[in-house]
Amino acid sequence: MREDRRADELRPVSIDTAFNRYAEGSALISFGHTRVLCTASVEEKQPPFLRGTGKGWVTAEYGMLPRATHTRGSREAAHGKQGGRTVEIQRLIGRSLRAVVNLEALGPRSISLDCDVLQADGGTRTAAITGSWVALRIAINKLLAGGTLAADPMIGQVAAVSCGFVDGIALLDLQYCEDSKAAMDANFIMTPDGGVIEVQATAEDKPLHWDQFMQLKQLADKGIRDLAALQLQAASI
Repeated sequence: MREDRRADELRPVSIDTAFNRYAEGSALISFGHTRVLCTASVEEKQPPFLRGTGKGWVTAEYGMLPRATHTRGSREAAHGKQGGRTVEIQRLIGRSLRAVVNLEALGPRSISLDCDVLQADGGTRTAAITGSWVALRIAINKLLAGGTLAADPMIGQVAAVSCGFVDGIALLDLQYCEDSKAAMDANFIMTPDGGVIEVQATAEDKPLHWDQFMQLKQLADKGIRDLAALQLQAASI
């Protein structure tokens, strides 16, 4: 059993929305010792494939600082290309946010979410998605307040949390020491009303049955609701 929290309890979560003075929206989010800075930047232009459509776009970039982990990692820019894990995560973040945005109502503009991992202790992608929604919400609030947008293009909330079986026990919000020995771990990207946007799940040593997977889903439901309440509080809605 865990010594620091219950099996169905999140790590301490904090969201600081005053971290970056220049971005249209920002959120420094902490899931325990995992810390990710999420910034939203608004540009009055469309990507080439949307030109002439009147639709907007929401996209994301993700990266880890060299000393975000126990040992220094080189910057991907030094190698001239992003790694496969980086590309996969930033595409996941973009998909997750677009699922709760009406791109036609956003109009011919783009919002980029930059997610920089300052410190990693498991759950960097789930923290990035959860924090990015807050940064995006703040940026769109500014567009609404300034009259740039006539109607709110955000049609819902999205948050993300990890779950897994460790030593036969289903746990919510895994830190690295738990994730590294989990028999099955899963990332749930969901809306607080139970809508599923994406699930990434892997069994490490043997298959787990559907009823075991549903135990993780029940934990995720609770975790997403708790995170959604913190998101709203941070974005002052």
